[in-house]
Amino acid sequence: MATQTPARSNPAPPAPRPAPAPYTGFDRMPIAGAWRPGRADSAQADVDPYTGDKLTEIPLADASDVDDAYQAAAEAQRAWGAAPAAERAAVLGRASVLMAERAGEIGDWLVREAGCIRSRVAMELDICLAITRLAASRTFLEMRTVPSDTPGKENRVYRRPAGVIGVIGPWNFPLFLANRSVAPALAAGNAVVLKPAGDTPVTGGLLLAKIYEEAGLPPGVLGVVIGRGSEIGDAMVRHEVPRVISFTGSTPVGRGIARQAGLKKLALELGGNGPLVVLDDADLDAAVSAAVYGSYFHQGQICMATNRVIVDASIHDAFVERCVARAEALVTGDPRDERTEIGPIINDRQLASVREKVRRAVQQGGRLLVSGEPSGPTGRVLPPHLLVGGQHLATASEEVFGPVATIIEARDEDDALALANQTEYGLSSGVFTRDVERGLRFARHVEAGMTHVNDTTVHDDVNAAFGGEKDSGLGRFGGGWVFDEFTSEHWISIQRTPRELPVR
Repeated sequence: MATQTPARSNPAPPAPRPAPAPYTGFDRMPIAGAWRPGRADSAQADVDPYTGDKLTEIPLADASDVDDAYQAAAEAQRAWGAAPAAERAAVLGRASVLMAERAGEIGDWLVREAGCIRSRVAMELDICLAITRLAASRTFLEMRTVPSDTPGKENRVYRRPAGVIGVIGPWNFPLFLANRSVAPALAAGNAVVLKPAGDTPVTGGLLLAKIYEEAGLPPGVLGVVIGRGSEIGDAMVRHEVPRVISFTGSTPVGRGIARQAGLKKLALELGGNGPLVVLDDADLDAAVSAAVYGSYFHQGQICMATNRVIVDASIHDAFVERCVARAEALVTGDPRDERTEIGPIINDRQLASVREKVRRAVQQGGRLLVSGEPSGPTGRVLPPHLLVGGQHLATASEEVFGPVATIIEARDEDDALALANQTEYGLSSGVFTRDVERGLRFARHVEAGMTHVNDTTVHDDVNAAFGGEKDSGLGRFGGGWVFDEFTSEHWISIQRTPRELPVR
């Protein structure tokens, strides 16, 4: 007798997960395992750079709060560093899931606190997720053996966490540029004390702390101290607990950190003055697109920004004409509007600095081809500015950190290379040519930590060695390089057979 197989019904699709409740408590900071206000006698309002609205107000930390955070981190690090690698990986894996689930919430904070346009938000979230996932995959610290010339001796080199890492973050890519140090440091078994920039305390510190706490990071392993640099900056660097200081910011501040850090290891990403070189055989449209993006994306407030566009004389005028048309077409305004391509400068001090450099450049003979007056509720939306002139212009010789590009004419390829290297900075750079091998040869002679052939200067890949030369910093972030910065090596030898020593 034949049997009948019961009909199968398609299982119901899983119910969508409800959106998580938004994080709260951004008027406090996690210090020594507890969320509390700082002990300084002052508070700081966190404001939207476009509207001027107050987002939160935070009682600031003082040097005693820094000491509490560091001491608690040193204590918590012992257990965290000894935890199984899989346990650390699980916490970082959960953190990456939470970042994805809370992308809308994080994005809204980046728009409101850092003035990011929507495409800029997507970029930051993508690379922040990428570095967290990379860190989750790198929690195993290897041991390797090396040969010995001594008979019967075995050499082992163990990699181990450095201990406690002090991280000082910037305001321009606050979430990612803090997390590119925090995530690898935690993965390697370190504890971290993080000081975010005063303009972005939530996206640069408190949001990360909430995410890692929800992901299961033990109390005290990640502390956040929010305070004025004049009040707690020295304490962050001079304190005896941290073994490594990771800083992203200006070159003058980086020099000050180097003077005060003593024998601590330093990972410093400092200022930039990115040259984009356009050789005589370049694809002109592609080069113009790269120049406009590199100069004006996120209002030019990027360390990798294209500060200078160095163009071969044979195509200079055509390049300028196309660049002017593209810059004039950019849409400025409210970063909440999906159409906006240029939003607000972060604060009035930075706006004044950018405008002052443009004013000096014009006085020095620069031709200002595209410009405009600031607008918006706070008057911080500065339209794109485009100048043509020499390397001596303030907008070419100095880091601008605003929506300003300077086009410089080069006689030929050799002149273009000399102009590109004529700066104390050496962070990101680019070169355009239809001959890739020519571009590679040119790139090998650029004095910079990063050079992109046929691409913009504004590019980050968490698997690559990100960092600068000359006054643009020390060390490398990304890939295995950042793990080298946040770990140390311990050589242990084992003498397996008796060894005769030359003693009496």
